[in-house]
Amino acid sequence: MDIFKNHFRNETENPDGGEPQKEEKPSSNLIEKIQQLGQTNVPQLSSDSRIHCLTIVGQIEGHLALPPQNKTTKYEHLIPQLVAIEQNPKIEGVLIILNTVGGDVEAGLAISEMLATISKPTVSVVLGGGHSIGVPIAVSCDYSFIVETATMTIHPIRLTGLVIGVPATFEYLDKMQERVVNFVTKHSKITEETFKDLMFAKGNLTRDIGTNVIGADAVKYGLIDEVGGIGAAMKKLNELIDLQKEEKEGLIQ
Repeated sequence: MDIFKNHFRNETENPDGGEPQKEEKPSSNLIEKIQQLGQTNVPQLSSDSRIHCLTIVGQIEGHLALPPQNKTTKYEHLIPQLVAIEQNPKIEGVLIILNTVGGDVEAGLAISEMLATISKPTVSVVLGGGHSIGVPIAVSCDYSFIVETATMTIHPIRLTGLVIGVPATFEYLDKMQERVVNFVTKHSKITEETFKDLMFAKGNLTRDIGTNVIGADAVKYGLIDEVGGIGAAMKKLNELIDLQKEEKEGLIQ
């Protein structure tokens, strides 16, 4: 019986008489996909793709580091990406996905200005929320979309932490707020009067000043161009890319 067991074990481990077969282990890449995404098959981005997707989620982190449990988008990570996108000839358009609660005002304005001044077509989609300083980022693109269930909170600029109680502090806040108002009205169809009415409205937000604008209302006020999702945004971005190509070809000819 022992001879039979040994023979059976040898045949299993070495059926062809060669080296013993080793049990195959899943690659580290596969394990990483399962750990991060919960699935093994991940959609592959074609190397021929002409569109780059940039996501802005959570809280926009500026000069101060936020607690580690916060979901953040760091502006020092986005700015080099935008510079690389501008330099890369293979990228012809940028899709911005927004689901942010806002954050640092200067960091948000820096991202907005870079998106507004990039030479390639840009389209933004507000999913979930594009609150506070997320509003200028959403309108900074060439064309903007918002899904029906998404919201955008418009409110005055606030400071947290130690504030020096002098008139100069109020003037500084007022000037910072004017920068946001001017940027939004310049890059969208909303008027300054309407935007300020939404910003200083009372009763719309619980124990706060401002307005929570939902989906179609953002389009009605002229803040966002159109109600739509990813499909509509991709279609529009491809149209803008083709239009820019035609204009360049016309100039060359």
